[in-house]
Amino acid sequence: MRIGVLTGGGDVPGLNPCMRALVYRAVDEGCEVLGFRRGWEGLLFINPDDPTSFREHAIQLDKQNTRTIGRTGGTFLHTSRTNPGSLRAEDVPDFLQAETTNIPFEQTLDLTSHIIRVLEYLEIDVLVPIGGDDTLAYGARLHAENIPVVAIPKTMDNDVFGTDYTIGFSTAITRSVELINILRTSSGSHERIAVVELFGRNSGGTCLMTSYLASVDRTLIPEVPFDLDKLIHLLIEDRNNNPSRYAMVLISEGARLIDDRITGTSRDEISNDDQGIPIGRLTVELIKRKGEFNTLYQHLAYLMRSGVPDSLDLMVAKNYANLAMDLITKRQYGRMVALQGGRYTHVAADTVTHGVKRVNVDEFYDAENYCPKVRSIEGTPMFLY
Repeated sequence: MRIGVLTGGGDVPGLNPCMRALVYRAVDEGCEVLGFRRGWEGLLFINPDDPTSFREHAIQLDKQNTRTIGRTGGTFLHTSRTNPGSLRAEDVPDFLQAETTNIPFEQTLDLTSHIIRVLEYLEIDVLVPIGGDDTLAYGARLHAENIPVVAIPKTMDNDVFGTDYTIGFSTAITRSVELINILRTSSGSHERIAVVELFGRNSGGTCLMTSYLASVDRTLIPEVPFDLDKLIHLLIEDRNNNPSRYAMVLISEGARLIDDRITGTSRDEISNDDQGIPIGRLTVELIKRKGEFNTLYQHLAYLMRSGVPDSLDLMVAKNYANLAMDLITKRQYGRMVALQGGRYTHVAADTVTHGVKRVNVDEFYDAENYCPKVRSIEGTPMFLY
């Protein structure tokens, strides 16, 4: 049996240990493993009529070349956000440019037929995409086209529908909590209002969990627009009640002002970037324009997803790989490995397209006071959303 594996979307700690475990188990089962570089882009750029293209976009994986990757973060196969089912003309490989003839510039192309041709050319028996919503949704598309697929969910936001946990979530929170607590020294020394921004465009789960564990004063998430004046009032109270004379607000990159209004200030006054200014930086500038506040802005950004995985991500990554191999050896295709109710399981691969996973605001967020609301825990999910 020949297994193909790829990693798509943003990198997270745990990808390399997952691939190592998959390769070791596959080799022991007598299987061959091909790794595709840069996610779906690797398959897209392989030209069956040009065998040299294989060397640049794919690699034979074995115990020797994956032996030490489990000790590192990121993905040694590299990654991209390419989706072959929705491509802009400028992203199409040169050898497929004929496919773009008479296609309007603003229209996207679906080159799934080419992906299937490549998989058949390489004699891939089953494909294992490791990724988030977009990567896995395209994997489900391939399964619908009769390509055997076993999917593994990863994302630092833990927002893949159908599983309680995705690879990368725990480490992102661990990193964030550590860095936030480090920032307290500078915030307190200068009596600042600190605005710390985290990744999380659509879901505030990572932000909310980090805030809960780090005991941050206020938290702003995409699910609930915030009022600037109310936020400032709360932060002044927090600072005044803190013996160290500082306050801290954690803000998800997808958070937004109520009605996206910027009271009394235009974005042009703040930055030539216009709409491109990060919400955390924008919030800091707006706070400063409301009074003589000593502020600090820190975007944790890629530090959240860098470095080696923590023990939980390491455990889940290896177990997901072994569960995927269980399914492959049983020829149970069209599945996504998952954790539900604290137990390893698997669901239909297209489950990721059946809904969205967001913070349960009524249950876990105080929308009036902009902070986590964790009271009754019995019967709740381990990760609260």
